[in-house]
Amino acid sequence: MDPRRKLAFWNDRVSESLTPLISEPVDVRDFNGSISQVSIDDMSLAEVYSDAQTVRHSQYHVSRTKQPTIFLQLQLDGDSLTRQDGRESILHAGDFALLDSTRRYEIKFTGSNRMLVLSIPDRTLRRQVGCPETLVAVPMPCDRGANKLLSQLLRGYWSECYRGLERHTGSRISGVILDLIAAAYADVPQAMVDRSSLGTAHRMRILNYIHAHLHDPELTPTRVAVACRITSRYLHLVFSDQEETVARYILRRRLEGCARSLQSSAHRNRSVTAIAFDHGFNSPTHFGRVFREKFNMTPREFRREKVGE
Repeated sequence: MDPRRKLAFWNDRVSESLTPLISEPVDVRDFNGSISQVSIDDMSLAEVYSDAQTVRHSQYHVSRTKQPTIFLQLQLDGDSLTRQDGRESILHAGDFALLDSTRRYEIKFTGSNRMLVLSIPDRTLRRQVGCPETLVAVPMPCDRGANKLLSQLLRGYWSECYRGLERHTGSRISGVILDLIAAAYADVPQAMVDRSSLGTAHRMRILNYIHAHLHDPELTPTRVAVACRITSRYLHLVFSDQEETVARYILRRRLEGCARSLQSSAHRNRSVTAIAFDHGFNSPTHFGRVFREKFNMTPREFRREKVGE
């Protein structure tokens, strides 16, 4: 018998902080399940198998949460019903939804099933998605747009992991995964985010606009404010409780995009300057200076270290 199917193995994995999604089967005596896991930068991706079962993340588990984490649960086989914050999402194969480890939730598996669980540190996802806590248990069907692309990417990536995917590939693909998550949730109707405050709603709209225009060298906080029909003062007020100003957020996202391109073999024959211009920079000197401040090396040194050029 596969040791991953044994109850003792499952209980050991349940207690590990890396897979806090699976918290406590309602009837552990009858529970049959397994977990396999890989790392993707500061995230992790796990395949979870179980028989029909109800799993609850109670207040006790919330109190033991060491690091606020957002889970993206993607159904592979079977169906599931997830409840959090008064919402319910029914997932079929390919569909996905978010969960927040800092609040209670319940997952009901109606039969034998497999699920992919992407664990993302809250601080990491919050850089791409304005207020992920307002999007929990919103069902995301896999039949269209960015939802379909994200679902296919995660399933394909997991399959390749079993074929011996090189470890450094995870680092390169993490940014793509986060960008697709941001794109998918940018299209969620505001009516579904019914628990968000006005400030939260504005912040989501601001980040969505920035994401769509990040490669435009004319993108500035003033332009963002005008496009979102708010004052510059209010724009900065919305960001006042965040770790970054609007300008620093735009700069970081551009630098991260440049870093991904510099270490990608697809951009091997493109110059550093061309890559910088692609991501909204219009001065090679300025780009070189801010890149070095963030990564402690020049863009060319970064490329040489990552791809050996």
